[in-house]
Amino acid sequence: MNIIPRSLSLRLAAMFALVSVLLLGAIGFYLYQSLEHEIAFRDDQALLGRVQRMQALIGDGESIEALRARPTLYENMLGNRDNLLWIVDGAGQVLIQINPAQLPLPSLPASTEARLVDGEYAQPVRLAWQDVSQEGRALTLIAGKLLSEREQMLGDYRLKLWMALSVAALLAFVLGGWVSQRGLRPVRLLAARAARIDVQHLHERLDEFKELRELQVLSHALNHMLARLEDGFAQLSRFSEDLAHEMRTPLSNLMGHTQQSLSRTRTVAQYQNLLVSNQEEYERLARMIDSMLFLARTEQSHISINIEQIDLRELAEQLCDYFEGLAQDYNVQLINQASHTVVADAVLLRRALANLLANALRYATPGSDVNIRSATAGEWLLLSVHNRGEPIAAQHLPRIFERFYRCDPSRNQPDDSGGLGLAIVRSIMQTHGGRVSVESSERGTEFRLEFPIESLR
Repeated sequence: MNIIPRSLSLRLAAMFALVSVLLLGAIGFYLYQSLEHEIAFRDDQALLGRVQRMQALIGDGESIEALRARPTLYENMLGNRDNLLWIVDGAGQVLIQINPAQLPLPSLPASTEARLVDGEYAQPVRLAWQDVSQEGRALTLIAGKLLSEREQMLGDYRLKLWMALSVAALLAFVLGGWVSQRGLRPVRLLAARAARIDVQHLHERLDEFKELRELQVLSHALNHMLARLEDGFAQLSRFSEDLAHEMRTPLSNLMGHTQQSLSRTRTVAQYQNLLVSNQEEYERLARMIDSMLFLARTEQSHISINIEQIDLRELAEQLCDYFEGLAQDYNVQLINQASHTVVADAVLLRRALANLLANALRYATPGSDVNIRSATAGEWLLLSVHNRGEPIAAQHLPRIFERFYRCDPSRNQPDDSGGLGLAIVRSIMQTHGGRVSVESSERGTEFRLEFPIESLR
């Protein structure tokens, strides 16, 4: 089971509470450690001070017997029940003892300087001791403090810290949820506006939240996505209309010719002419369907292509030989000036270049040349097909690679590609990570296949 909440508000609240707990916990731990060290330091200084005061009393000439005769002198100095005091002579005999806890005499090593150590008792005890000499007599001064009261105080402090940390975590979660709910209100508003946009309203755009940088970037990206969707849907709608129109024409011709032939008895020669005419329409439909299937395959994102090193001069020479007869029919000469190599799918590249050559021959001025060239320009390798003929009007250039788009529908020929040839070229170049472009002027029309050089290495 996934314990992470699916609500973004709850996630933000939980993260805010976690950060608050970690921060407050670190501060509480630091304060607790500081308090513990400060109390321990003060207790140690107090123990050392008691040893020094007892040493001063003895050094002022007071005898041990005089001190034992006046117990209130040092009992008042200790002042409470958790303090301990032993004065032991060199033979190990206890001369003076303040020991409310009835602890046994600790065994300590000799030391002429005041030292501190934790006592080895069932309950925590801190001891300070020093060996001194009084009138030639060796004495050991031992001061101690029971730490149970200190441990109890620190325990209470830890409990209060945990309680405060728990309450802070709860408040941080509640306040974090409230803040996140208010902070995410623009996101919910953006989602509500986006939910109202459907197929009939792809032209609508989301308001940009200029006061919030993150949402401004998000709304800007969503608007760009809507623009692409609108453009794609418009292209799909035009494609459906163009497809219906392109297929309706040959089907209408077939139906009309067939109905006319069935209206009365015909001769064998007339039926043969009808079949020949129908065959041309069938071939046109077959070319259209083949082109559409080819486009569908090349536009799939997971399509695999067979990459290999291709000599452009050799490829262009093969196509020039293939189109030699058609070039003679159009009274056009093919000139191969390609000289580079490219890494691409040979079958796809051959089809793209063949489509450009067929298009160039179809619209070239009789008696002119169709040139195939290759060159490098910056980070691109260019393979171009240039022909001289009537220039393409500027308004047609942006849409010339769309499916079924024709600059002049009245110039359709029986062997054309049905308006899909240049669309196939663009799809092939996109498959290779390249692009296709066109320039047209009075000096002629040039189509360029552009391959990124970086991807060819």
